[in-house]
Amino acid sequence: MEKIPAILITFFLGGFGIHRFLAGKIGTGVVWMLTGGCFGIGWLVDLIMVCTGKFMKKDGTPWVTE
Repeated sequence: MEKIPAILITFFLGGFGIHRFLAGKIGTGVVWMLTGGCFGIGWLVDLIMVCTGKFMKKDGTPWVTE
């Protein structure tokens, strides 16, 4: 996924775990959905990781392409 759409998805839908579902992380996506992005802290950490390009898919490859 390109960087700008990934950042927008994580910013607006990260509290619902949508970015985690798209990255193949179904288990943590459900946790994010039930806890509001781990009470906002996990959402913020994920947003920073997406912005810096360090957020990985389930298979270990980067979710964001430069």
